[in-house]
Formats: sequence, structure tokens, C-alpha cells
Amino acid sequence: HVQLVESGGGSVQAGGSLRLSCAASGYMYRRYYCMGWFRQAPGKEREGVAAISPGGGDTYYADSVKGRFTISQANTKNTVYLDMNRLKVEDTAMYYCAANPGAVIPWHARIGYTYWGQGTQVTVS
Repeated sequence: HVQLVESGGGSVQAGGSLRLSCAASGYMYRRYYCMGWFRQAPGKEREGVAAISPGGGDTYYADSVKGRFTISQANTKNTVYLDMNRLKVEDTAMYYCAANPGAVIPWHARIGYTYWGQGTQVTVS
């Protein structure tokens, strides 16, 4: 059973930065998992923010965050990060970590992810 726990959310002023972390446990072969970050603002659908392919060779971003957000993973700690810079008010949302054994095509398809965390709130004012 895979468990994902997000952390690092909080309140920040526009232009500031935050780092979200997603700690994954319950499986041995992390390198075979596609890991993604999604967000959901009140009254809106959950949308893909970024993802990293199984093995970490490829990264994907929503157009709205390209150049500002960076997804990465720690090889030894089963942790995926989302570094968020130059935050905007419209980045305010609950951010969720997601995982799937194998590739997800397209990377932002919610239905493609098997496991989800409980979310961490990001508020930009």
C-alpha cells in the first residue's frame, strides 16, 4: 500500500517562494513511479501542475507555472519536491501529490494516478 504525505504549504506574499515536499512510503521501486503535483482552487477542477517520469528523466509543467515551478526528487529519500518561485495570487490552492506505477499519458490526467496524498494548502496574498 502506497502512502503519500505532503508538507510545506503555507501563506506567502506574492512574489515569494515555497517548497512543497511529498514523502512516499510503502513501495520499494520508487524509480518506476510517475510522480505528479496537482492543485485545486475553490470552485475549480483539480489541475496538473507538474510531473516527473518514472526514473526521473523527464519533467512536465503546466503552462501557467513554467519557469516558476520546479519538480525534483531525492534519490535516497523517496521524496518529491515542488519548488515554487515568484508565486502569484492565482497559485492559491490545495496542492496534492500523486503517484502511479508506470508512465501517465498525458501526464496531467488525474485518472492516470493511482495514489493521492491528503493535500497541503498554499495561500498567496
